[in-house]
Amino acid sequence: RTYLRCPSCQLIFVLEKYWLSAEDEKATYDLHENDAGDMGYRKFLSRLSTPLLAKLASKQRGLDFGCGPGPTLSTLFEEQGHQMDLYDPFYYNDTAVFERKYDFICATEVVEHLGAPSRQLAAVFMMLKRGGWLGIMTKLVTDKQAFSNWHYIRDMTHICFYSQSTFLYLAQHFNAELAFVANDVILLKKKDD
Repeated sequence: RTYLRCPSCQLIFVLEKYWLSAEDEKATYDLHENDAGDMGYRKFLSRLSTPLLAKLASKQRGLDFGCGPGPTLSTLFEEQGHQMDLYDPFYYNDTAVFERKYDFICATEVVEHLGAPSRQLAAVFMMLKRGGWLGIMTKLVTDKQAFSNWHYIRDMTHICFYSQSTFLYLAQHFNAELAFVANDVILLKKKDD
């Protein structure tokens, strides 16, 4: 595939002609064996849930955006007393979530699959209440050399790739506070204005 870089936000992306069909993309996701009973998977997701839970008041309403066929992140939050909605274009395609407001939204291993990330992230950010949190988990581009040998680009469902510069741009664009919690965990807080 050919990779392009946005000169404004530094997002690296592939052209639509390289995207999988919706059927092939879903077939890839159907192979995932994500299960709320899998302690290894729960530990992986806790890298986002733990720092985000520390920011939340009790009994908040959240959205697991791009939850996939075996929602587990939502379970981690529900076990801590939060109310969760699910959205996934293939498995939980409830577009009513786009009409609601949330205290927090999570997107784990999702943003690299977005075909129109600027528009889609803007829509997600609009769903946040003032002071709300957007938690993202995605691997970050570090440099050109590492990118060329990176396992993340070998997954054909991954069509856009973010760096710290991309998230700095997004934070400014959305008037959000930004925290890099880990190499692949990013928290954005919608400012109260």
